[in-house]
Amino acid sequence: MCLIVFAWRPGHALPLIVAANRDEFYARPTQALTAWEDAPGVHAGRDLEAGGTWLGVGPGGRFAALTNIRDPGQPLGPRSRGELVAAYLRGELAVEAYLDEVASRSAQYSGFNLLVGDGERLGYLHARAPAPRLLEPGVYGLSNAGLDTPWPKLVKARCGLQALLASADPQRLLALLADAVPAADGELPETGVGMATERLLSSVFIASQNYGTRASTVLIVDDQGRRRMVERSFGPFGGHLGEVSLEA
Repeated sequence: MCLIVFAWRPGHALPLIVAANRDEFYARPTQALTAWEDAPGVHAGRDLEAGGTWLGVGPGGRFAALTNIRDPGQPLGPRSRGELVAAYLRGELAVEAYLDEVASRSAQYSGFNLLVGDGERLGYLHARAPAPRLLEPGVYGLSNAGLDTPWPKLVKARCGLQALLASADPQRLLALLADAVPAADGELPETGVGMATERLLSSVFIASQNYGTRASTVLIVDDQGRRRMVERSFGPFGGHLGEVSLEA
């Protein structure tokens, strides 16, 4: 998952709205959003190579999502980052306790950003930060740096979400995630991957022959705890592979 924009509004009729794109190599085997037979109450896509996930919901109002930190020089962690999301969705630890536990062993993973919530609290952990924190109400963006780092695609998507909060229509949120226009070269961050790759990765929706947006996911949670998820899947050059809609 390379871009997540979300509105966290406790006490609102729609306390959590999430729009997210997962970017990955097309060759990595993946299962689309579904109910997990081996984890009752968990609904998520699945990385079939390592067994984890990038975004999902679980019993008791649990929600979790993950992005990687872009840093070509970072050491490769021995464990899969996707297990951090899956373990929270399957587990019973409270938000703060889970993030504290992950923070104590974050060196086992390549760089990551982790969001976990339970309907009443939403917490955030940056793998290189000294401690996790609970988020105040607001509209946020998360890509492959820290929370709200103003990369052009993050700013664009976060502003787009802000404009859609009154309606929170899944199809309009999916259209927001489909924006394939790259940022101007003068606005690109410098993350060590070279200008051509920075340009490719600068759009909200990424499409190429080998790497791009594999899934666009919208999650809308209401004040009764009902959760609606819609996910579109994509192949090389952004080819549409299907759409899944479910209520959890």
